[in-house]
Amino acid sequence: MRYPEGGGLTAERRAFREGIRLKAGERFAAGEKTAVIAKDLRVSVRSVERWRRAWRESGMEALRSAGPANSPTVTDSQFAVLEDELGKGPSAHGFEDERWTLARVQTVIRRRLRVSLSVATVWRPLKLHGWSWQAPARRALERDERAVELWKKEVWPRVKASRRPMVAGSSSRTRPGSP
Repeated sequence: MRYPEGGGLTAERRAFREGIRLKAGERFAAGEKTAVIAKDLRVSVRSVERWRRAWRESGMEALRSAGPANSPTVTDSQFAVLEDELGKGPSAHGFEDERWTLARVQTVIRRRLRVSLSVATVWRPLKLHGWSWQAPARRALERDERAVELWKKEVWPRVKASRRPMVAGSSSRTRPGSP
């Protein structure tokens, strides 16, 4: 199941699942068997067993939704620390070159802030605080402008051109005239 951008279940889906658990709770009170409840509600027997245990210990309230699960986040004060760390550069954190990648930022967050985020989630606090994908501010000193222009004029048209001319034909092995 894919979850929306914020991760976790939508409010509607949580309410739906809670409704199923509450129906199961009513049937627990009526003394129905676990397997029958699971079949009728189209859920696993193990889920019904887990719900029954919770219902026995804490009643119907135990079957209510506890709300969305909290995802780990980076607070504003933690982000200030992260920005200081990022400002030191990748080499200060043991990386070989001066490129920040999401995986590297994830490593710094885990080491320095003790927060575990997925690589995909690392982008969120960066974007929230105005960070963006970066292109180099200057061209490389080694760049040879004449060689680049020559490549654009002579090599690129050949690379861009189709390898084979497009001709009408058939993809069938049984086309007329073939052996």
